[in-house]
Amino acid sequence: MVIAGLLWVYDAVSNLASLQRVAAVDHARSAWGLERHLHVDLEYWLNHWLAGHHLLGLWVSDYYDNAHFVVTLGVVGWLWWRHPSQYRPLRTSLVMVNLCSFVIYWLYPMAPPRLVPGGHIVDVVATTHAFGSWHAGTLASVGNANELGAMPSVHIAWALWSAWAVWLVFRDRRGATLVFAYPVVTAVAVVATGNHFVVDVVAGALVMVVATVAADRIHLNRDPAQRAARAEDPAQRAARARGTLAPAAGGGLNRRSLPPTNDRPPGPPGGSSPRPARAGSELADAPVAPTTAPQPARAQPTS
Repeated sequence: MVIAGLLWVYDAVSNLASLQRVAAVDHARSAWGLERHLHVDLEYWLNHWLAGHHLLGLWVSDYYDNAHFVVTLGVVGWLWWRHPSQYRPLRTSLVMVNLCSFVIYWLYPMAPPRLVPGGHIVDVVATTHAFGSWHAGTLASVGNANELGAMPSVHIAWALWSAWAVWLVFRDRRGATLVFAYPVVTAVAVVATGNHFVVDVVAGALVMVVATVAADRIHLNRDPAQRAARAEDPAQRAARARGTLAPAAGGGLNRRSLPPTNDRPPGPPGGSSPRPARAGSELADAPVAPTTAPQPARAQPTS
């Protein structure tokens, strides 16, 4: 139902995008001017370098068209199946990413660099005839892709969300930060193919961060167990991952599976404390024989 609702909203925004083409091109020119002022206008150089390498351009275009769907949906399914405690807040953040992006598409439409007149940006995805391309061929004629929704870059928002979700699960393992290479590669791909400005990449990352923080707050306020889990230090979290620290009822921590410490020696099964030994006595550990009271002498009968 959530996915169907998001698709309906996206379709409605896409249908209205053609009415804002002039504004979208003006916004794109303004963004390009800002980048030139900040000396971060990498679009032309990256785009023409990639367009000059046809085979590499085809690979990057296939990556641009398909990776964000395959990876994002794969991470969603993996979280739902294997990590349900992480799934709910991350699902909420992904929904909020899309809703925020749709609002920005409508309020501030922006054309991609390849659609800016006089920009001399090559549409690498169209020229290489990439698999699943919405820029040319059958999908372009029957599809309803919003080509004026460059700001923010949902490719970047989804890629950063996927990397963040995987890192949350494997953050205690060595090399977990390598997952963030995925959004970096995606950023290069979306700019080099002429589909996004650098400012679109930054905006996509900001949308993802804001949505994730908001979703995190929502779920922490609703779920005390989540708050207790966040309060764990890394050692406790690692012990839980190894199965040596079990959660107690109410979200607390249970040490029943940890070895006893030397602060207090464990008592006997009956629950009573052991008898302390007397210092300097060699018979401190010897068992004490029970004592009995003397019985009174029985009177002898008289004859």
